[in-house]
Amino acid sequence: MLELSLQKAFPGFRLALELSAKEGEVLALLGPSGSGKSTLLKLIAGLLTPDRGFVRFQGQDLTPLPPERRGVGFLFQDYALFPHLTVAENIAFGLVEARWSRKEQEARVRELLERMELSPHAGKRPQELSGGEQQRVALARALAPRPRLLLLDEPLGALDLRLREELLFFLRKTLRGEGITTLVVTHDQGEAFLLAHRVAILNKGRLVQVGPPEEVYARPQDAWTARFLGHKNLLSPEESQALGLPPRPHLLPQAALRLGGDQEGVVEERLFFGSRVGLWVRLRGVRVYLEALDPLPHLEEGARVPLGLDPSQAVPLEG
Repeated sequence: MLELSLQKAFPGFRLALELSAKEGEVLALLGPSGSGKSTLLKLIAGLLTPDRGFVRFQGQDLTPLPPERRGVGFLFQDYALFPHLTVAENIAFGLVEARWSRKEQEARVRELLERMELSPHAGKRPQELSGGEQQRVALARALAPRPRLLLLDEPLGALDLRLREELLFFLRKTLRGEGITTLVVTHDQGEAFLLAHRVAILNKGRLVQVGPPEEVYARPQDAWTARFLGHKNLLSPEESQALGLPPRPHLLPQAALRLGGDQEGVVEERLFFGSRVGLWVRLRGVRVYLEALDPLPHLEEGARVPLGLDPSQAVPLEG
């Protein structure tokens, strides 16, 4: 198990949190820029020294150890591949440093070239590869020495949208197949939810919420978390009361609203996304959002629409 209790202060910023990850678990650190995600990874890797606290892994206190003795693999956002080395030599770099035998090096590099679908590129230099291929080389290099712990800092952040989608599932399969305890930093909730067994949400150096992706998304702790996760129907106490709920902040999830029912709303805005349509509707004086898969060409702005509202689905939020 990875156990963290860390404090680190910079001018205008202070990180202070406690967090743990189980053996073989993929834990995503999700939060906006400046929330402390990358700082936390650097503290775990030994690239920064905490002001107070500890990093423990498998019962061993890593805090006093230098980076090279922690058994931690680190994949940076820019990959940091060595341009003068071939793909195979880049992957083998950590094995050479760890003084693996030549036979062990060759076997491990061959294994990773096949697993990462890089065998045809073994003799190429990084600059001859696409962005996605470079990402796979960097991941293979991080995995090569069989690290006890793997840290990934925005591993897909430098890729365009098409490559990110293509490699996201490849990365998920690789991480789970290796079974290495992994912390993944990302600002993208879709990546975090797909990659991780659990998600930890950070804001301003503090741990806001941690849990399985489905649980965190469905039941955010407060209004800031709900908004960060992309929820739209965040109700003030007054809006909650207007919809028949107790006068406190609530999240009204999509499951609480449906087309067809005994209440009437007025469409204020219609958003066409291709496979689905989003509707902003005024209901009892409250502006709410719902989506439907049907193109619904007849529901234009200003149209009256019957709605069903299930208040029991509403999620109470902290202030």
